[in-house]
Amino acid sequence: MSALIIFVLLIVLMLTGMPISISLGLTVLTFLFTMTNVPIESVALKLFTGIEKFEIMAIPFFILAGNFLTHGGVAKRMIAFASSMVGHWHGGLALAGVLGCALFAAVSGSSPATVVAIGSIVLPAMVKQGYPNRFGAGVITTSGALGILIPPSIVMVMYSVSTNTSVGALFMAGVIPGLLLALTLGLVTWYLAWKNNYPRMQKATWMQRLKALKESAWGLFLIVVVIGGIYSGKFTPTEAAAMAAVYAFFIAVFVYKDIGFKQIPKVLLDSASMSAMLLYIITNAVLFSFLMTSEGIPQSMADWMIAQGFGPIVFLLVVNILLLMAGNVMEPSSIVLIMAPILFPVAMKLGIDPVHFGILIVVNMEVGMCHPPVGLNLYVASGITRMGISELTVAVMPWLIAMVGFLLVITYVPQVTLFLPRLLGF
Repeated sequence: MSALIIFVLLIVLMLTGMPISISLGLTVLTFLFTMTNVPIESVALKLFTGIEKFEIMAIPFFILAGNFLTHGGVAKRMIAFASSMVGHWHGGLALAGVLGCALFAAVSGSSPATVVAIGSIVLPAMVKQGYPNRFGAGVITTSGALGILIPPSIVMVMYSVSTNTSVGALFMAGVIPGLLLALTLGLVTWYLAWKNNYPRMQKATWMQRLKALKESAWGLFLIVVVIGGIYSGKFTPTEAAAMAAVYAFFIAVFVYKDIGFKQIPKVLLDSASMSAMLLYIITNAVLFSFLMTSEGIPQSMADWMIAQGFGPIVFLLVVNILLLMAGNVMEPSSIVLIMAPILFPVAMKLGIDPVHFGILIVVNMEVGMCHPPVGLNLYVASGITRMGISELTVAVMPWLIAMVGFLLVITYVPQVTLFLPRLLGF
């Protein structure tokens, strides 16, 4: 009964248009102060202890690194390198967009940042070359979602904070699925371009490719800094995030010189604003998780599902449906912080690996970012392309179908996710 009251109250507050963070906080405080005898001191203590985790520090650092790279010319150089490698294939510039998104995702950790950085450069160029606007929008909207699967990923950090799962293991687990999803989206792009005979670029010489690689090397080296530092044991993921922010500042200001000293305060202010918003959501989500645990809701759900004979196969199918439905009304950070503490104990009782479960949730978030009505990438792409959400929804459909198929593979073939972490001893 308490679970029903909590969720009805939360949904009612969200339907009023109230931000998810405030809805969470009001739901928790209303329930705690009117229907329980939980002392207010324990609520304050939970608020403090819930956000003092070291891993949370990675979030503002990754946001800062992503903002330096987005405001700088790193994306432009990555696209030039990608174009030199795959531009001569069918749909060459579109394929360069997919590859550019994968590369930029590996240094930014943010899906909307990837869409903005790559899309604002690639989409006008595609239209100029004769590609239909819909095709370009579909490519960039879906490929931009790689930003939360290819490490580093802010959404993975949030899952780690919610479930106490190793961030390093999650980052390693995201590498192979991220590359496979990039390949899947690339194949869909190539097939549609080949079928419709879309333009191809002139094949670059090896000298041109080496020149493009050299110009983008400083940006690409950030991948080595983050992943190499974690894998070698030199950094924790949080320390790697701090190094990424310092490195991104250095190359944007002193190497590429795309950002002047006068622009630095704006980058810092934008990063602080986004970090504060996410930390406020995390704070209220911690309270929500505390309420759920104190009421025994996750444990009751786990016992009920086991009593019904739900095995891992049916449970994972239900999780996918729940998360995809949640993606219709909420953005990824909120979904992870609300749903992970509820679903995680059930997954553990059914013997599902916590790292595999985390990547499963992240892939669901990717799909959710590309479908209406709240698909964040759709809104970002809409701002770049000047297309309506309904038109964009039709445009992304071939890639979205491929992403759902990929989600099923990740769900039921955990070896794809767990191979690299186990190989590296995480």
